[in-house]
Amino acid sequence: MICRIYPRSYQDTIGNGVGDLPGVLRRLDHIADPGVDAIWLSPFVASPMRDFGYDVSDYLSVDPMFGTLEDLRALVEAAHARGLKVLMDQVRSHSSNEHPWFLESRGSPMARGPTTGCRCSAARPGSGSRGAASIVRTTSCASGRT
Repeated sequence: MICRIYPRSYQDTIGNGVGDLPGVLRRLDHIADPGVDAIWLSPFVASPMRDFGYDVSDYLSVDPMFGTLEDLRALVEAAHARGLKVLMDQVRSHSSNEHPWFLESRGSPMARGPTTGCRCSAARPGSGSRGAASIVRTTSCASGRT
C-alpha cells in the first residue's frame, strides 16, 4: 500500500501555518503501520506556488517553506529505516514561468513565430489559470508534428 502525503497540509513544525518535511518525519511512525510499503510525497521542490508546487522553478532544490535538502535526506533515511520506500511527485511535463528552461525558451525562434511551417502561440506569463503561464502550442505543422 502507498500512503500519499501532501506536505503542505501535513504537520507544521515552524509555526508558519504550512506543513513541512520535518513534520512528515515527526509523524512517520504513524504512517509506518503494517501494510504500508511506501510514502508518496506531493511536490515540495522550489516553486512560486501559483499551482501549489506543480509549477516548478528549480527541480534540484527543496522549497524553503517545506524545509531543506538536509530535511529531505533525514526523512528518506528515516523512512528507509522503517522499511518504507519514498516516492516523489516529479512534475517533468511542465515548469514554472520562472524556471530557467522557460526563460530560455522565450528567446527561441519558436516563441517568436514560425520558421518551419508551424503556426505557434507562445506562452505568456500570467495568461493561464491562477496566473500561471499558458501552454505553448504548435498547430498546422507542414511536417505533421504538433
